[in-house]
Amino acid sequence: MSGVLDGQGALVTGGGSGIGLATARRLATDGAVVTICGRSKERLDAAVEELGGDVHAVVADVTVEDDVAAAVEAAASAAPGGLKIAVANAGGSSHMGPLVATGLDEFKATVDVNIVGMFLTVKHAAPHLVRNAGGSIVAVSSIAAAVSHPYLGAYGVGKAGIDMLTKVAADELGRSNVRVNAVRPGLVDTELVAGIFATAGVLDSYLTQTPLGRAGSPEEVAELIRFLAGPESSWITGQSVSIDGGHSLRRGPDYTPFAEPVYGADALRGIPPSPT
Repeated sequence: MSGVLDGQGALVTGGGSGIGLATARRLATDGAVVTICGRSKERLDAAVEELGGDVHAVVADVTVEDDVAAAVEAAASAAPGGLKIAVANAGGSSHMGPLVATGLDEFKATVDVNIVGMFLTVKHAAPHLVRNAGGSIVAVSSIAAAVSHPYLGAYGVGKAGIDMLTKVAADELGRSNVRVNAVRPGLVDTELVAGIFATAGVLDSYLTQTPLGRAGSPEEVAELIRFLAGPESSWITGQSVSIDGGHSLRRGPDYTPFAEPVYGADALRGIPPSPT
């Protein structure tokens, strides 16, 4: 396939599934030479087979600097036009619970995969973009960066950190024609949030607080990322753009149906569980 991104190298972290996979597909459709990275070789191999075309994969943990540096170098080497686009998509959270019942390691792991993952992507991708006369970095944040999500405290902090890194990086790199923006998805139908769709109380909480009344798709988010990555958005930098069906106009979701059976009502009102 060919298009406006012909020959441009693009790195998508966390590109093996969900929003990352949809983004890789969208960039490749417009001619980008896409490299995806993630921690699971099996998932990456399946993604490459699904995408076809000029798509490459590198196993990498975005919290490990050597891994990120290697992924960036691979993406730059794969494309005749060098690296022009980096999508810092890897992130998320494997923990949910009240702050008083959150372990330090759990908190750090969530903050690291979001904030450190984006930092290392910017640190190693930006020099390539500068040497190639400019380019675009797009990070995947969340409406949780701006709207309180009780019992997802570490996740919200991690995503808020992405928003601030976006501003600082855009400010520093603008003189080199490198743009840095973020997208803030709301509830998007991916396998990572299958539990939400299977829990009526939580899903209803999302949908009743979303003016458009539905979840988004990975492909819809990928369209926004593609816009911010390409020349159509050449005068946009330092922005975090919500794509959430209007959810951020209201309040965050109610995760009580998830959290209370696990931690108990006392923990949800600030009383830590008794030591065992």
